[in-house]
Amino acid sequence: MVIKMVDNPMKLEESFERLEQIMAELERPEVSLEDSFTLYQEGMKLLKLCNDSIDKVEKELIILGENGEPDEL
Repeated sequence: MVIKMVDNPMKLEESFERLEQIMAELERPEVSLEDSFTLYQEGMKLLKLCNDSIDKVEKELIILGENGEPDEL
C-alpha cells in the first residue's frame, strides 16, 4: 500500500522516519513497478524537504561577527 504525503509540513524527524518506511517498502519484492515509482517520487520530495530544512537551520546558525564576516557557531 502506498501512503501519499499529506500537505501539512512534517518535522525533520518525521520525514526521516517516512524515508525509512519508503526504503523498507521499496525492498519488498511484491511491490509493483507503479508503486515503486510513486514511492521513489515521494522519497525524493521528502529528501528535498529534509535538505531544505537542514540548510535553513545551518543558515540560522551563522552569526555576523564584529567585523561583518560570518562566524559559524
